[in-house]
Amino acid sequence: MNDLYGRHRAVIPDWVALYYRQPVEITHGEGRHVWDADGNRYLDFFGGILTTMTAHALPEVTKAVSEQAGRIIHSSTLYLNRPMVELAERIAALSHIPDARVFFTTSGTEANDTALLLATAYRRSGQILAMRNSYHGRSFSAVAVTGNRSWSPTALSPVQTLYVHGGIRTRGPYAGLSDAQFTEACVADLEDLLGHTRDVAALIAEPVQGVGGFTSPPDGLYAAFREVLDRHGILWIADEVQTGWGRTGEHFWGWQAHAQNGPPDIFTFAKGIGNGMSLGGVVARAEVMNCIDANSISTFGGSPVTAAAGLANLSYLLEHDLQGNARRVGGLLIERLRGIAAGVPAVREVRGRGLMIGVELVRPGTDEAFPEAAAAALETAREGGLLIGKGGGHDTSVLRIAPPMSLTVAEAEEGASILERTLRSI
Repeated sequence: MNDLYGRHRAVIPDWVALYYRQPVEITHGEGRHVWDADGNRYLDFFGGILTTMTAHALPEVTKAVSEQAGRIIHSSTLYLNRPMVELAERIAALSHIPDARVFFTTSGTEANDTALLLATAYRRSGQILAMRNSYHGRSFSAVAVTGNRSWSPTALSPVQTLYVHGGIRTRGPYAGLSDAQFTEACVADLEDLLGHTRDVAALIAEPVQGVGGFTSPPDGLYAAFREVLDRHGILWIADEVQTGWGRTGEHFWGWQAHAQNGPPDIFTFAKGIGNGMSLGGVVARAEVMNCIDANSISTFGGSPVTAAAGLANLSYLLEHDLQGNARRVGGLLIERLRGIAAGVPAVREVRGRGLMIGVELVRPGTDEAFPEAAAAALETAREGGLLIGKGGGHDTSVLRIAPPMSLTVAEAEEGASILERTLRSI
């Protein structure tokens, strides 16, 4: 392992982060567990950053990939592609967007980049509204609309971005308000902001902020925003890269918590749909999707192999009601963690929905972020046989918990027990 770590450092950029003081080489997985090169077994509560959505080595997906690879691996979008069309049909039907069109990409970053291209071309404007504490990817345009300093390496930008309040319920100037007052204040802030700028193309927002530490506004905030946006002709882009496919338990798409005024004009997806394969995409109403007046293709987006994986994975998820499982098992896990946190002064908040849970750490007796504790908790959990993630807009002090959505009650309890020992060690 030390040899591989040395080789990694010699050829991979310094800014490609690795977890743990002694980084782990994951060699194989099954179900909700993975193994490292030393033979250690871990319960996986992060799923390759919410990407192994159903299970490791899911037979239905590996079979679909193998069979398709045995026929043809690649052709590009210049040729008809049956798996891609079939997957697009299923996603369009699930999207709730009338006359939906689907464009496939290889990642969430690329999907958000495409959504920004669509919105700016459709509206003929380079101004974008984004949420504070947001994260939308690592491309030049995605970084430009990311409201999280830790993930924004440059101030240069292809668009002009204006940031609005609302993504974080329990921090910021409106934290002490009731949900209704919070929504009212955020809408007033948006109205005021639009009074000081020219035409805006779109608002891009994560229903639950992922890298930001699984924070979210009160239900209905983006529906209230939508009333303002519609008056100005501004599009709404929902970034569903981490919230899509039922992970939140309550809804299939995160935007459905804000659905009073209809679906978004555009939403993006990626991560879990491929269950580890590089698959993302954009869904938009036809008028918006078809506004591009230049040639455009995708070399790798929606390839026969990744589309076959997505079809098999989506079928498994729906047939086994993994959304319902995320709601039931995730609800139990959140309540268990809240019970544990009540006795740990360093835990500020346990929040989340379904199998998308954040544990925010602070220095005891203060509201000050505690990144050292988060880093130590990652190490302690790993030593106990559990892999988790971390994030947060306030100095990376949130433990991120997002297991595969097939997690069992027994595995949730096992993970909670390890997390209890971890949190009590802070």
